Amino acid sequence: MRRFAIVALAGLTAVWAQAPATISPDAYLAHIKYLASPELKGRATGSPELEKAADYIASQFQSFGVKPVPGSTYQQAFTTTVGAHLGATNHFEANAATLPLRNGFIPFSFSSSGTVSAPVVFVGYGITANEYHYDDYAGVDVKDKIVLLVRHEPQENDDKSVFAGKELTQHSTFAIKAVNAKMHGARAVILVNDSYPHHTAQEDQLTPFGQATGPTDAGVLFVQVKEATADAWLKTEGRDLHEILDAIDKDLKPHSFQLTKLTVSLSLDIQHDTKTVHNVAAYIPGKTSEYVIIGAHYDHLGLGDEHSLAPSQIGTVHPGADDNASGTAGVIELARYFSRQPRQRRGILFMTFAGEELGLLGSNYYTGHPLLPLENAVTMLNMDMIGRIKNGKVYVNGTGTGSTLDKLVESIQPPAGFKLDLSEATGYGGSDHMSFTVKQVPVLFFFSGLHGDYHKPSDTWDKIDAPDAAKLLGYVAQIATRLANDPERPNFQRVVEKTAPINSGSSSGGYGPNFGSIPDFDEPPHGVRFADVRDGTPAAKAGLKAGDILIEFDGKDIGNLYDFTYALQAHKPGDEVLVKVLRGSQRIEAKVLLTERR
Repeated sequence: MRRFAIVALAGLTAVWAQAPATISPDAYLAHIKYLASPELKGRATGSPELEKAADYIASQFQSFGVKPVPGSTYQQAFTTTVGAHLGATNHFEANAATLPLRNGFIPFSFSSSGTVSAPVVFVGYGITANEYHYDDYAGVDVKDKIVLLVRHEPQENDDKSVFAGKELTQHSTFAIKAVNAKMHGARAVILVNDSYPHHTAQEDQLTPFGQATGPTDAGVLFVQVKEATADAWLKTEGRDLHEILDAIDKDLKPHSFQLTKLTVSLSLDIQHDTKTVHNVAAYIPGKTSEYVIIGAHYDHLGLGDEHSLAPSQIGTVHPGADDNASGTAGVIELARYFSRQPRQRRGILFMTFAGEELGLLGSNYYTGHPLLPLENAVTMLNMDMIGRIKNGKVYVNGTGTGSTLDKLVESIQPPAGFKLDLSEATGYGGSDHMSFTVKQVPVLFFFSGLHGDYHKPSDTWDKIDAPDAAKLLGYVAQIATRLANDPERPNFQRVVEKTAPINSGSSSGGYGPNFGSIPDFDEPPHGVRFADVRDGTPAAKAGLKAGDILIEFDGKDIGNLYDFTYALQAHKPGDEVLVKVLRGSQRIEAKVLLTERR
């Protein structure tokens, strides 16, 4: 009798699998046209336009008769830091001469606030790159001093440069320069443009406030001055900036020195902005308390910020049609589809998240404050950038996170001409499904790949392939239907990371040292909180756990994720490092043997 029932149910699910959902490409594209319209100005988290988008999504759910989770509304509010602005007391004085704010100097948004008065040390490009045997800080003491350094990196226009040829490396980034200065004991950084010899066509302009990527607080004061200003300081010392840069390019040796005729006083006031933003949720109850989640993020970059890949166009609307109006429109249309279907065995929760571009903030908030018990969540289906499928290739990640997911995906025929890439099974990665993976909810992530318009104003609605996206949504609907009705729910399982053999020579094709933690992007006041620690990794073998807050790495104080990245990449596979973490009220030390990242 029991066997007959199982066979009968299996036969029923096979019938469901043979009937793909029909999703209207026109209805799908209409949502994208609105969400990616000039009216919504790129849907930046914290903007009025994002709230318009939230209202639109909620109104669509309501129009289908899909209601909020019982006891709540369509919109789940949370507060987050969305940017920064200059406070009232920003002052820069050099040898009693005051530089004007914005025209003479400008702080970076990730700078610390505070006051410092100290001698200045010129440190070239401000780079320590052990892998290239290059260190601008060699032979100079910058502890408690202010460092003056140049933008970019040496030999930038040389195909044969050890610094990856003409490709700028991570050492050129503002945030890593800030971390390096702090790790060497500097209290402040003054950054200078290097218009010579590689950028002679560019004006000597300051980077506008808020356009540089970095942590919330870098732990060091960080400002920029014009090249002409710095060159005048150096000429007083009998030095020439262009000649120094030529010398560095020639021999890749440090040409650093203390300025004996310059003392700088800085007072910086950076104020961080918080806003209330909203996730949007609607729910179709099932016959049991279990449920499937179908989600996507609906925020984007607004007018462009430090994450823009078209920095010269910051201030222009970044519409985010594919990223991620395409996934949001998919959630809306799947809500329409399931609103017309018979009641499923399990419910379906439709979620659109704010704050993904700022670090998975909305999904991270939701998993910490779920509207329905997370233990009843069968699987989370996440859609991010599904609107520009190329050559039929679709990435379906996370199949290893649930005991039945790989067989489920393989049992459902994808649309004709589609090819599924199932190579990434872990459920980690840079989108909202990861917030559920670390809470031990199985996930599947649907993604059509990056393209040249990613994070640029050119990511517009007219480039969306709505017919193919609609076909993919039909496939996702089949997956969701099976998950909502199959007798057996997938049990969460952790994917053990395959470790590469240690090769300290680093010529085997590896990608540097592997630690194994997954950061929580919602930064604690100090340190790096682990959202998860991947099984089989060095961190896991050392006994580190999700929730631990890393505060020290091999003797280096860790204030934020950038500090951790810097400290880790200063090592090589095979190094054993002592780390210190906070676990609740406990302070724990562990020795971690780094392996090679693959």
